[in-house]
Amino acid sequence: MIDFFAFPPAVQALALVILVLIEAVVLYVGYGVVERVVAPPLIETIENA
Repeated sequence: MIDFFAFPPAVQALALVILVLIEAVVLYVGYGVVERVVAPPLIETIENA
């Protein structure tokens, strides 16, 4: 197993930035999918209420 703390601070910082960017992309895509699935029935329900 690779000891993450053995890397220089610059590499650790870069890894953290990349991890945060990946997380942001996953959340963006995930929320987009949820919006496409949930929004139309929800809007239809509100309009018909």
